[in-house]
Amino acid sequence: MAAFCRGRHRWKRNNSFYVFTRNLTGKYDYDLVVIGGGSGGLACSKEAAQLGQRVAVLDFVEPSAKGTRWGLGGTCVNVGCIPKKLMHQAALLGTAVKDAKKYGWQIPGPVSHDWATMAGAVQNHVRSLNWGHRVQLQDKKVKYLNLKGSLADEHTVKGLSKAGKETVLTAKNIVIATGGRPKYPTNIPGAMEHGFTTGLHSDVALECAGFLTGIGLDTTVMVRSIALRGFDQQMAGLVTDYMEAYGTRFAWKSVPKKVEKLPSGALQVTWVDGQTGSEARDTYDSVLWAVGRAPETKALGLDRLNVQLNNATGKIVVGADESTSVPNIFAFGDISEGRPELTPTAIKAGKLLARRLAGQSTELMNYDNVPTTVFTPLEYGCVGLSEEEAERRHGKDGIEVFHAFYKPLEFTVAERDASQCYIKVICERGADQKILGLHFTGPNAGEVTQGFSMGLQCGATYSHLLQTVGIHPTCAEEVVKVGITKRSGLDAAVTGC
Repeated sequence: MAAFCRGRHRWKRNNSFYVFTRNLTGKYDYDLVVIGGGSGGLACSKEAAQLGQRVAVLDFVEPSAKGTRWGLGGTCVNVGCIPKKLMHQAALLGTAVKDAKKYGWQIPGPVSHDWATMAGAVQNHVRSLNWGHRVQLQDKKVKYLNLKGSLADEHTVKGLSKAGKETVLTAKNIVIATGGRPKYPTNIPGAMEHGFTTGLHSDVALECAGFLTGIGLDTTVMVRSIALRGFDQQMAGLVTDYMEAYGTRFAWKSVPKKVEKLPSGALQVTWVDGQTGSEARDTYDSVLWAVGRAPETKALGLDRLNVQLNNATGKIVVGADESTSVPNIFAFGDISEGRPELTPTAIKAGKLLARRLAGQSTELMNYDNVPTTVFTPLEYGCVGLSEEEAERRHGKDGIEVFHAFYKPLEFTVAERDASQCYIKVICERGADQKILGLHFTGPNAGEVTQGFSMGLQCGATYSHLLQTVGIHPTCAEEVVKVGITKRSGLDAAVTGC
């Protein structure tokens, strides 16, 4: 997936709980060395230190293909979740200004957005988070080393500084939490020279396109196959339908062929329309690639130790306890095969691993029913199975889908279209009607989904949902009122308050 825009801006069983003290005898420098200073690596290192472990964390940011560098904290803090959500908020405020006039606010003159002001404010906040991470590591007595780490053996890490100086550290256990790096479509001429990347997937492509449109830039999303791969496709369609109505353009079933820089400085993108087979081209100021991430495994020295990788993805194969094929070496987060590429799961997994390695717990990370939200102009939150996956596991006749189209109260006075505001609750079609998945498009979808996600962790049923009293007037209350099934064929539009 790629996004193009035109505009002024470039841009770890016992019944007892045991507490172990440090059992090292000077054999190793550290109890634990963590390679990778992203959200997961930092969470793991700080948790281990609080449990009495002697910990070091190595973090080194290689510049991007465009020479971009960033501070401690990893992708989420620097070039992912945090700046993305703030820019999404900027776009929401723009929409709120338009709505405000219908609510009686007198706003004189045209309203415009200044990219430099927003970018400066976002970058200042990110820098404050970088500094905060440094302070927390110091307060928790975690040794922070700005070194590029690699494995020498199952107890030894070599760290290389920017100047080429090598430092050797030994540890009882080593944790790899290096995440991934952006991928470019290197088969497309001009892609790297003239484009830049989010290093993330189609959900972020849509998020970026949404906020760019929201601040007034002419933005096109090129989709090779489907939007929001891995998500419920009915919901994905609602998200993109809303975006198209919002002003974002889509080039469906299209494959970029080349990017050329014209004498004017504009970028000409040539692509093949997969539906007609014909070529098309247009010019843009910026080209953003969102074709995924490659795991940071090549420079880690994993081959020397025969750490098992998935040959197709390059990710590290891990067990339920985040162990690798080599004793004393563990991995979690985006670099691990089959794990959700989400910051909260990495943080939780990192903390649980630290507790197990310190002998404080045997609890394993539960990767089921992890909630997430796509921060598109109309937000989409979900937890549990998509309808497609529920059908695959239980059969079409083994599930019941309750759904509703609703109109947020906030949209009424503002006369905003709510035809894509939708709720879907997927249940087992049995006596208990256990909830398998919950999907929601609408305002504050992340906040709504976060609350209901605990219910799914506790094994919530459709009956539990109906027994819940809603908070009125909210969008979330529509979830506990949902009563129409898809199977019935009845109109699912909510009427009344």
